[in-house]
Amino acid sequence: MPKRHWKRLRPTNFSHAMELCLEHAKAVHNRSVDRIADLMGLANKWIIYKWIESGRIPGILIRPFEHACGIDYVTRYLAHSDHKLIIDIPTGRNIDHTGIHTLQSKLHDAVGALITFYRDQSNAEETLAAITGVMEDLAWHRGNVEKFSQPELDLEDTES
Repeated sequence: MPKRHWKRLRPTNFSHAMELCLEHAKAVHNRSVDRIADLMGLANKWIIYKWIESGRIPGILIRPFEHACGIDYVTRYLAHSDHKLIIDIPTGRNIDHTGIHTLQSKLHDAVGALITFYRDQSNAEETLAAITGVMEDLAWHRGNVEKFSQPELDLEDTES
């Protein structure tokens, strides 16, 4: 099975966002739904399954759920569904050449997605996900360049 690019995935609805969080927790952190429920202080895993089925989770439990899963798909879905972009806070640190190559690759993929969409060969969801992802990456680089003269301390490990 090929490795998934977790940062490129975009949820299509609220339940899908929660499912992606659970898949990420299993694949990256080897956490079961039981373990996630335990980390959140829930009585059992069935509560989480009920949230996924109904597409409802108490707002106060979104961050603990994402923290237990190790990724923020629910928050991203909520922002994207309100036509907002989300970017990580730039630190003003230097990036290496691979970061620029990755950005160029994503730009290329987004333009390719646009071309296939306008030829009626792909759907709007995939095209929007590619465009949104590259817009967020460009916004991050813009903020990073802005802060470059005064970089911040890297106090957290942000690997996902």
